[in-house]
Amino acid sequence: MSDHQWEFAERVGRVEPSATVAVSNKASALEEEGVDVVDLSVGEPDFPTPERVREAGREAIADGHTGYTSSNGIRELREAISTDLKAKNVPAEPDNVVVTPGAKQALFETVQALIDEGDEVILLDPAWVSYEAMVKLAGGELTRVDLGEHEFELEPALDDLAAAMSDETALLLVNSPSNPTGAVFSDEALAGVRDLAVEHDVTVVADEIYDRITYDAKPTSLASFDGMADRTVTVNGFSKSYAMTGWRLGYLAAPEPLVDQVSKIHSHSVTCAANFVQRAGVEALRSVESDVATMVKAFEQRRDLVVDLLADHGKSIPEPQGAFYAMIPTDDDDVAWTDAAIEDAHVATVPGSAFNAPGYARISYAASEERLKEGFERLAAEGLL
Repeated sequence: MSDHQWEFAERVGRVEPSATVAVSNKASALEEEGVDVVDLSVGEPDFPTPERVREAGREAIADGHTGYTSSNGIRELREAISTDLKAKNVPAEPDNVVVTPGAKQALFETVQALIDEGDEVILLDPAWVSYEAMVKLAGGELTRVDLGEHEFELEPALDDLAAAMSDETALLLVNSPSNPTGAVFSDEALAGVRDLAVEHDVTVVADEIYDRITYDAKPTSLASFDGMADRTVTVNGFSKSYAMTGWRLGYLAAPEPLVDQVSKIHSHSVTCAANFVQRAGVEALRSVESDVATMVKAFEQRRDLVVDLLADHGKSIPEPQGAFYAMIPTDDDDVAWTDAAIEDAHVATVPGSAFNAPGYARISYAASEERLKEGFERLAAEGLL
């Protein structure tokens, strides 16, 4: 028996494990015991990766594309990303793009490059669970603006954002379409962000990972607004829109000064995204929009089903306009509610507290209509709806 005493870095003690991953692990453990769990916790499309993308990956392996690439990504993919961004009026050239193993890595590297100990970062709550952890690992301090009082919309909360932002603010994180709420922020809201960012000379991260998954609203890229191109880091990826979660492929697009700094972190950490995966990404951008449209149509039908199922139980929610999440009101103790949901009803959900939104549970409706109905029946049977 070793008597070695481990002493861990202080920064690791600032954060907890990902709540969404923890719930998913719990669901997996129950399933290994033979329990049928309706897993509504994970933000993962239940569709296979489009066949043309899978074939491109197979061909890339067969052709020997299994070694390192240039650290920032193969030129062909960065050119395809640049073309896609320009179609959204984001003026990004290939040299403005860094390809990463997942959008999460792009966000992590951006925060590491920009945030020093004590720097202020503003989050719009409810906020994806990993933003807080990334900021804390970098030593940053969080200021939070609550959108919960405004049905998760940003436009009515612009005065609150204005009160929170100052010349001392180092970074603002904006996620639209939103995880966990499904809100798509209006052009008026984003114009308000632009005005404040320019006034206080604040850098903004625009996390647009769900921008191809929208229903009743068309998203606008923040970097397309006048005055924003030189102060915005646009983050996106392939996991959600192209059902490529396990491929781990994302990117950031930013002005060259940030790209230069992020590239140093990138080269000393992950080196590069997988070669054959990058080549599959080129195919995704070029040829599978019809597959994406099919998935989005199914998500929209499921969104409508969730809204109707909740209404049947006397609960109304702001209708999600994008992504594939909904926030369900719970009693005051959302953690106890989600514990009961998985332990008693065998339905996996994520407590709203993980997103700084106590009193809610997040569900993902990236599941079949049959499983969604089964999940809601189980929750109702346990008195949770």
